[in-house]
Amino acid sequence: MKEQQFWNTFKPFIQKNWEKANFKHATSIQAQSIPLILEGKDVIAESPTGTGKTLAYLLPVINKIDTDSKNIQAICLASSQELVMQILAEVQKWGEGSGIRSASFIGGANVKRQLEKLKKHPHLVICTPGRALELIKQKKLKMHEVKTVVLDEADQLLVSEHIESVRQIVKATLKDRQVVLFSATLPKHTEDISKELVQDAEIIRVKKDKVIDAAEVEHIYFQAEYRDKVKLLEPISRLNNAKILVFVKDIGNLNVIHEKLTYKNIQTSILHSDLNKMERQKSLKDFRDGKRNMLLATDVAARGLDIQNITHVVHYDLAIDQTQYIHRSGRTGRFGASGVVVSLVTEREERELKQMAKKLNLRLSRKSFYHGEIIDYQMREKKK
Repeated sequence: MKEQQFWNTFKPFIQKNWEKANFKHATSIQAQSIPLILEGKDVIAESPTGTGKTLAYLLPVINKIDTDSKNIQAICLASSQELVMQILAEVQKWGEGSGIRSASFIGGANVKRQLEKLKKHPHLVICTPGRALELIKQKKLKMHEVKTVVLDEADQLLVSEHIESVRQIVKATLKDRQVVLFSATLPKHTEDISKELVQDAEIIRVKKDKVIDAAEVEHIYFQAEYRDKVKLLEPISRLNNAKILVFVKDIGNLNVIHEKLTYKNIQTSILHSDLNKMERQKSLKDFRDGKRNMLLATDVAARGLDIQNITHVVHYDLAIDQTQYIHRSGRTGRFGASGVVVSLVTEREERELKQMAKKLNLRLSRKSFYHGEIIDYQMREKKK
């Protein structure tokens, strides 16, 4: 099915919202997966961060919804509260004018309020796995009419913490259900588990080089002792028109960095799993709205988030492997925009980073700060 043909099969409200969004063409993952999902096929899809995966499954799913029915027809699972809320916002945006009712169900939220949402008969629900299973077992979330199950960021859902819940949720749906799984990376063990949940699935892979492209995204690093890395965040935070996402490995260290920067009058937002729902939402809002130009986040909390116009991604702690490096780095340079990926490394980490860059075929250059400007390391040495 050619791109033009499948657009013509979409209901008018989707075509109208597409025009309103001023999109010209489907991305590669959308062009490959939308026709298959419209045909009712199971799909396992791998595509890098920032390539339009959410719309790749969302548009065909909402296109199929029968608004005359009062039943839940599709369920989307996501691993974090933030991702659930982000998907819900997309459903509301793209379902405008359709009469499609949607609702979110997340762990830690008020159960009574969530049960009120079910009384409004949503057609599409977006949930974290634990809360979805809890509501199914209580017979509050009725799955007997669910035709489509979506796993967003599937590699985060098919881990020991969630896999049993995911299996039970899929099992609770119709026998002839459609299952679609999307992920930025699809390691072999994740793909193997995925195959247990699907029937004759089409496997789609969009290559990473379409997003991590040296022409659009610059990969640089600064070398420092670990204790001195925090000092590098000061000049980074003061770069002109910068919107900076900093990845820190653990929550304890993240809080320490936040306190040190606050002491220096550098206001940052923070995002990690120990924050409550309201704190998380405020942190993200302040960063999205530009009240704070730097967000310190752990990998779990930042996974799958779509924050527009991030200019710099900083690996405060070196990525543990290529997959993590790709996930983090893909937060900047989205849809062909330019961006800078910055790694702060010790001498030992510098060797590891260079090996990673070589495997990923990335051009990597060492930099220094000089009067608040980023310059080549060699230039700094000459200026001395």
